[in-house]
Amino acid sequence: DPCRNFHCKRGKVCHADKQGKPSCICQDPAACPSTKDYEHVCGTDNKTYDGTCQLFGTKCRLEGTKMGRQLHLDYMGSCKYIPHCTDYEVDQFPLRMRDWLKNILMQYYERDLDTSGFLTEKQRSKVKKIYQNDKRLMAGDHAVELLLHDFEKNYHMYVYPVHWQFYQLDQHPVDRLLTHSELAPLRASLVPMEHCITRFFQECDGDQDKLIALKEWCHCFGIKE
Repeated sequence: DPCRNFHCKRGKVCHADKQGKPSCICQDPAACPSTKDYEHVCGTDNKTYDGTCQLFGTKCRLEGTKMGRQLHLDYMGSCKYIPHCTDYEVDQFPLRMRDWLKNILMQYYERDLDTSGFLTEKQRSKVKKIYQNDKRLMAGDHAVELLLHDFEKNYHMYVYPVHWQFYQLDQHPVDRLLTHSELAPLRASLVPMEHCITRFFQECDGDQDKLIALKEWCHCFGIKE
């Protein structure tokens, strides 16, 4: 099979011509496998797609057009009303986001105590110190005042989780810059629950070059290093 090891980007599939030469062609959105309701996604055109296959196949077919350039995955789930993010809410957002990232690392560390594999040895040693100090502020919904006080008092505990999340996302390529596509896995899953995340990332991009550098990312979260 000439297509076996032939890789195509999202929205395209491999097709072999009569001579057996493989090439990438746009995925036919109508030929995408059927999906469950929970696999639906919302595009930036505010249209619900049955899944990412249908969304990226549609985007591919619009390649070269303005609509094609503007169509991206907005968030997971069917399209719904997303409330406006106020100035006050976007100011509070980093407090909750920092706490959330820290709690994710705590959970990974706890799971690794039973079955290793979530974190590398180096990551585990960094998270261990945070984990041992973290029992005083259990995971959950905390008042903004408590999160702010904890950040000021235990600043060092929040530095690594913010750096860790950046490097988890910075994958294609690893260049210390986050593109819209690299941010998508985090952003798309959170939009339905965190309506300020889009505005937060837009404002993180201080020089408006559509890329978030490590320095910009840290500045957004209040991390100086």
